[in-house]
Amino acid sequence: MRYLFLFLSGLWLLSACNTNKNSDGNAAGGVATGTAAGAITGTKWKLTELNGSPVADSINGRAPFLELHPDSVYAASGGCNSMGGAFELPGDGRILFSRARATMMACENMEVEARLGEALAEADNYTIHGDTLSLNKADRLILARFMAWRGKAPAEN
Repeated sequence: MRYLFLFLSGLWLLSACNTNKNSDGNAAGGVATGTAAGAITGTKWKLTELNGSPVADSINGRAPFLELHPDSVYAASGGCNSMGGAFELPGDGRILFSRARATMMACENMEVEARLGEALAEADNYTIHGDTLSLNKADRLILARFMAWRGKAPAEN
């Protein structure tokens, strides 16, 4: 148990020294919920905007989110089904998602979920400014925007 703690502490220290870059190669500064500057993994991100349109805090009684785990696996929801798969961070602010799984429930409002799935499939880079993560396509086309959850993230239903 002690070795696991030391290993995780070492990873945290390494990530604290890492600065993510945006698609222009410039450092993306900011602190996400008390984690290291520019940390994209290990933070639960609340979906706030899709294709320039605001997203409600709760859809079908669930909070839409994205969570990128350090083992290159992501989990997401647009307010109905859970979706997930693998992602890659090839460097220079680039990101690539592969959708591997999704539940198949039918809900009243499925529009945000469909658009979030499309945004994840199309995203090829990201930027982090403060507590805001943006998934982008090419130069500056923002597909989805997220805010890092402060405090305890809501439980999944």
